[in-house]
This record gives sequence, structure tokens and C-alpha cells, in this order.
Amino acid sequence: MKRTLSGVTSVAIILNAISLVSPVQAAQLTITTTFAKCSYGVRKNCVVDGDTLWINGEKVRVADIDTPEISTPKCSSELALGNRATRRLIELVNEGPFQLQAWPGRDTDRYGRKLRVLVRDGRSLGDRLVSEGLARTWSGRREPWC
Repeated sequence: MKRTLSGVTSVAIILNAISLVSPVQAAQLTITTTFAKCSYGVRKNCVVDGDTLWINGEKVRVADIDTPEISTPKCSSELALGNRATRRLIELVNEGPFQLQAWPGRDTDRYGRKLRVLVRDGRSLGDRLVSEGLARTWSGRREPWC
């Protein structure tokens, strides 16, 4: 069964769904909210950087990719590419509904972020960032961008 979520009424539902349901059930969630770049204060539906976003108050790491850092870049080219990846992720998540799929074998990362793959029409949004040169496929460890 597929659930479609949008608007303010979905806040409690999606918080419970992301946190409490099984990975199989999480893969059935369809997200249809609008995202902006995160700013200070309460973070509900926003993009932090090219591989991290908040979905109705829950911090989610896009599990299948790695993008350059924008908060602590090691060089100016990393910051520039990270900003491009961030803007593109905002565009991608706002293009239409997408599904959250659990990352096999792990629900959260060491920072407590939910590990999820964002999928639309059977294709990972992370793979789109990789194909556009804005991300790398996640190898299991961070690699330098400079």
C-alpha cells in the first residue's frame, strides 16, 4: 500500500513513519512536500546540503551518494561544487513526488540521521546527481574533494 503525504497534516504521520516503521514500510512512503534551503531555526522541510535534508522535522542523509561539503569545505572548489549540488538537490526534490527507501543493513548514521535513498520513477535522485558530476556514489567512506 502506498501512502501519499503532503502539507501540514502529514507532519505527525511522516515523523512516525520515518522513525518507527520497518524498512519495507518506509520504502512505500511518497513525499510530496516543497523544500527550500535550510536556514537557522526550526528545520521542517529543507535541504542542508547536497546529501542531507530535513523531511517534516526528521534529518535524513541521502545514503547512496557523497557530495562536497558546504559547511566545512577544504578548498574553494569543494565549496563551489557543494553549493551546486545543494541547489540541484533542491530542484530534484521539488520536481515531484519521490519515495524514501531504507538503506540495507543500517537505519541511521553515526550522527543519528536516517539513511534513505530518494527514488522517483524507479531511479535514485542521488544517481542523477552522480550522473551530473555533482556527487559520487557512496563507497563506504568519505574521500577528499580537493
